[in-house]
Amino acid sequence: MQYFVTGATGFIGKRLVRKLLDRRGSTVHFLLRPESEGKLPELLAYWGLSGAAKARAVPVYGDLTAKKLGVAADAIKALKGRIDAIYHLAAVYDLGADEAAQVQVNIEGTRSAVEFAQAIQAGHFHHVSSIAAAGLYEGVFREDMFDEAEGLDHPYFMTKHESEKIVRKECKLPWTVFRPAMVVGDSATGEMDKIDGPYYFFKLIQRMRQLLPPWMPAVGLEGGRVNIVPVDFVVAALDHISHAKLELDRKCFHLVDPVGYRVGDVLDIFSKAAHAPKMNLFVNAALLGFIPKSVKKGLMALAPVRRVRNAVMKDLGLPEDMLTFVNYPTRFDCRDTQAALKGSGIACPNLKDYAWRLWDYWERHLDPDLFIDRSLRGTVGGKVVLVTGGSSGIGLAAACKFAEAGAVTVICARDADKLDEAVKEIKAFAGKDAKVFSYSVDIADEAGCKSFLEALHAEHGGVDFLINNAGRSIRRAIENSYERFHDFERTMQLNYFGCLRVTMGVLPAMVAKKKGHIVNISSIGVLTNAPRFSAYVASKAALDAWTRCASSEYADTGISFTTINMPLVRTPMIAPTKIYNNVPTLAPEEAADMIAQACVYKPVRIATRLGTAGQVLHALAPRVAQIVMNTSFRMFPDSEAAKGEKGAKPQLSAEAVALQQMMRGIHF
Repeated sequence: MQYFVTGATGFIGKRLVRKLLDRRGSTVHFLLRPESEGKLPELLAYWGLSGAAKARAVPVYGDLTAKKLGVAADAIKALKGRIDAIYHLAAVYDLGADEAAQVQVNIEGTRSAVEFAQAIQAGHFHHVSSIAAAGLYEGVFREDMFDEAEGLDHPYFMTKHESEKIVRKECKLPWTVFRPAMVVGDSATGEMDKIDGPYYFFKLIQRMRQLLPPWMPAVGLEGGRVNIVPVDFVVAALDHISHAKLELDRKCFHLVDPVGYRVGDVLDIFSKAAHAPKMNLFVNAALLGFIPKSVKKGLMALAPVRRVRNAVMKDLGLPEDMLTFVNYPTRFDCRDTQAALKGSGIACPNLKDYAWRLWDYWERHLDPDLFIDRSLRGTVGGKVVLVTGGSSGIGLAAACKFAEAGAVTVICARDADKLDEAVKEIKAFAGKDAKVFSYSVDIADEAGCKSFLEALHAEHGGVDFLINNAGRSIRRAIENSYERFHDFERTMQLNYFGCLRVTMGVLPAMVAKKKGHIVNISSIGVLTNAPRFSAYVASKAALDAWTRCASSEYADTGISFTTINMPLVRTPMIAPTKIYNNVPTLAPEEAADMIAQACVYKPVRIATRLGTAGQVLHALAPRVAQIVMNTSFRMFPDSEAAKGEKGAKPQLSAEAVALQQMMRGIHF
């Protein structure tokens, strides 16, 4: 038999052509745009054609949106009377496509296909429509129904309905309409070519899995019934019915799952496939219908509400109109389809049996995060990165990473000799061609910091990334600080005011460029309110509070902030406290990895689980938190340096030693 297929390069079309070519002696002519000629070798390979067999798949060049498919007159003449059946699959299957494109392709493209079919006097016209042609019909939509469709306001529903109407009203040839449900990937392989339908919710499920353990009960969204079918079922049913010895003229077949699932069931099935928390409690989305439209419209008129909604939808990859269809009201009868498939062995599989394949394929091939350059080089390559306190410890380790990633790395610190050594170490790590610059400056000094910032802008044009790492820590109980008020002043001068001087010095240029990222190295102590660190924690808490205010002010300027509540890191800063020799700590390189993560992903905050647990404990049970921290305060004494007792060695109790062993591997 001789066939002609539009949409042969599409997800369903490619598979249908392969199915048609499996029929003995068949030849498939298919519409191909001239600019898509480069796809031909790949298509032929997909269809398993090589050598002389390639002649069984014949490209016919044209354009769906042109009259008679834009096929040349001599090609139409050559095809006249030779084509047994036309399969019209070419269409826009996208809720997010603009209305003009959908009208052009779905409506005018179908009219053009009908004109072409009649011009070549094809034997039969098979139109692949969609259940969307029913609109938002309330109740059961049968295969013999069409004019009863309602709720066709959305462009996708409207254009699918109108395109089917063209076939019904204008096609003079025998015709058959097929209405597939929401088509997902292959039930055997999971293969899919785009994110559509239930796939829009996969990112939400993935986030839940990342945040919550799989055993934790979750709240799901209940709604109307959605109908999902795998592509292999659609193709097999379409092929079988179109060749069945049945009366097909002016018939319609629903290629749907006869069961159907509620939205909540679908979310739960895919959550199980993803090993995400099971949704045990469902909120019925129909409740949203009780909110008056005037109230909804009023809320959406508020700019903050719109921005939050748009940000959430964008972050989750959901199209703007997706939530409109959560309460989908239509169910589909498919008795004619089931009768036509009886005895063929073709049936829609249960979603529960193949959902895991769909999830696995999406996560391996379609997850949008796979196509974003998440490498440090992709983030900072060629950009100017300033690391304060970059001559040793965390700052030096971070500078090495930035230089290796191709950044213009600028480090500053007080000691010029240490800076020179640091530059040599960075170049030894990143390569001699690495662009590394150093500046000797005390950012706690207002005049010196001002001169440094002027030089920074003159020589580098400002910075793209600022890592506020410079700081000092003092571990001393308040009772040992009564006569040392300067401890609090000098700590605040560097950790808070020094960071602010640098930050406010680089912000104007970032605002002018409408981009920039600032990473503030804070402490886990801010979350746990660690005793003996009152001066240090207070200075870092002040920086955290300023950052929260600044991030709100600059949220719409392209400038972002990340606060890292850094756990204990083995650096020269903690060397005087010998107790830390037996306490699990991070290496500077591990801390640098956290800074790199902050630059790549730009989260609002990075904290360890221990720090987060401490913050939650202080919020929910502050008295208990005080008792816990007071116990640790009494258990671990001040260092000899803090007490002013030279040569004295801190003595740990048996409880303190036991606690150290229990906490081994937990970074604080």
